[in-house]
Amino acid sequence: MEQYDVAVIGAGVTGAATAAVLSRYQLRVALLEKAADVSFGVSKANSGIIHGGFHYPLTTLKGRLEILGNMLFEKLQYELGFPFRRCGIVVAAFSDEELETVRKLYRRGLENRVPRIELCDGKRMLELEPKLSGSVMGGLFVPNGGVIEPYRYVFALTELAQANGVELLTGFKVGSAEWKDGMRTLHAEDGRSVRARWTINAAGLFADEVSAMLGGEKIQIKPRKGEEYLLDRRSAAYPSKVVFPVPTAHSKGVLVIPTVDGTTMVGPTADITEDKEDNASTAGNMKRIFDMAKKMVPSVSERDLITSFSGSRPVMDTEDFFIAPSESAPGLIQAAGIQSPGLTASPAIGEYIRDLLRKEGVEMKEKKNIVTSIPHARAIRFQSREEADRLHAENPAWTRIICRCESISEAEIVNAIRHGHTTIDGIKFYTRAGMGRCQGGFCSYKIMKIIARETGMPLEEITKRGGQSKLLRGRLGKNHTEEKA
Repeated sequence: MEQYDVAVIGAGVTGAATAAVLSRYQLRVALLEKAADVSFGVSKANSGIIHGGFHYPLTTLKGRLEILGNMLFEKLQYELGFPFRRCGIVVAAFSDEELETVRKLYRRGLENRVPRIELCDGKRMLELEPKLSGSVMGGLFVPNGGVIEPYRYVFALTELAQANGVELLTGFKVGSAEWKDGMRTLHAEDGRSVRARWTINAAGLFADEVSAMLGGEKIQIKPRKGEEYLLDRRSAAYPSKVVFPVPTAHSKGVLVIPTVDGTTMVGPTADITEDKEDNASTAGNMKRIFDMAKKMVPSVSERDLITSFSGSRPVMDTEDFFIAPSESAPGLIQAAGIQSPGLTASPAIGEYIRDLLRKEGVEMKEKKNIVTSIPHARAIRFQSREEADRLHAENPAWTRIICRCESISEAEIVNAIRHGHTTIDGIKFYTRAGMGRCQGGFCSYKIMKIIARETGMPLEEITKRGGQSKLLRGRLGKNHTEEKA
């Protein structure tokens, strides 16, 4: 049985950021993920916004960690190469009542020392974001907000952690645990087990179930479901900044988001659900979201819709993060209730958990040779003609385009596979293959053949996202498999 100093349960933004921070120290760390790949839980359905630090007061843990996390992203992008752009945020007000709320947000931003936050009239708002409706009366401009590709961020954090010795165990769904002689043994449902002196509960929507399993606090997670709708990159609605409505008591509202890769996202909803696995989207919510989005950005159109998805935030009654040593289970650090702005706060959450471990007596000695950056994934769509020619001469797979909607080459897909991503969704999140207008309708089978060729995996065993999500039924004959692979 493998033995570790720290076992982190959950490889979303919180778990991956924590593992990356702890990887700098002379600790043996395991990152445990129940899914087939990292970021496949709450993180994959994230809106991808780097929040500006004006929604929450500094009396909340989420407010403090959001501010600290926001400031770290330029450095992280430089080191890890994930897509990120600090495009700014505007909050648009369309009534006197909303303007009063905006003034409160502005005052909070000043209290939080948000840099260059600006209270605007309607004319200034249209100068900042011409896609806004002409009926906008005023609003807020927050230059330090931005957009990020959340799954690529998690992949990069995990790669950095692994480069520094963290062991990633996917398909490791904790089914039981026991504490004995200062160590906790975690048993996966597939029969594997690990032992660790410290356990970090970063299990997202399932942090309540994990806490109960480990003898920790009684945590109640209320899934708050959000549906999102993605528009084609040719949509006229694509704004230059993230467009927020004036928030309500329980939600930041429906946004219009310029994703970092050029598509437009509208959403999310904020509906409490009992089912943590509910990822359906509905026609009724679609109409509601588009109506709200059009009020702010009239050029938003259902005709540009290419896909929809949903995910749930792990909400606790306090509406704040719960990050603390357990008072009822030894050797356990809780990291629960990490909803928005958890992505923005994640770099600071990792450092906060490190400091908690240090206070609990864990010796933190930095490694002598720390890996601080990873090779940045190359994409043919961003290369000059001269560089593309050079890459083609080096390897013709660089100019063999597999996903035509997003211009993703065979070499990029092979690179994703060699980084451990062997599901259709894993490759999609790593490369963007299948994220365009046809949503993988033309390239999925080509990608399956590349997976089969590179891994030796039979075509009928390849899955969309692990588990039982196989894409083919039955078995293919040997000749067919060889021919198609």
